[in-house]
Amino acid sequence: MAISLGVSSSLLVGDKASLVKFSSATVKLAPSNLRTVRKVTLAATSKPSTETKKREPRGITKPRRVSPEMQAFLGGVTEIPRTQALKEIWAYIKQHDLQDPADKKVIICDEKLKQIFGGRDRVGFLEIAGLLNPHFLK
Repeated sequence: MAISLGVSSSLLVGDKASLVKFSSATVKLAPSNLRTVRKVTLAATSKPSTETKKREPRGITKPRRVSPEMQAFLGGVTEIPRTQALKEIWAYIKQHDLQDPADKKVIICDEKLKQIFGGRDRVGFLEIAGLLNPHFLK
């Protein structure tokens, strides 16, 4: 949007203090809702990685020895990560339809699960990971 002002004005410019006359000034107004756009350029890395090194598993992804009860449940596996053991338990629960139909957050334990969960008949789904702690040996 340009507005032409038909006004003569004088400006004082620099050290010379000379007068500059404008017969008409043009003022451009920008809308206030515009934002400035910045360009970001990323520098290339100094040393290119030609080989990706696979990191050793740690924490819950590190395979641990398991108790004899857990070995019987998992089919004789002596070491397994906690994440994989939990997946196996959930696969078993889903396969045998052991979730309570009225409340899917509750697991109804059969004989195999009772051995792992300390003889409990019903277990909440948030309790499963905590009840596995004694079965992972150091």
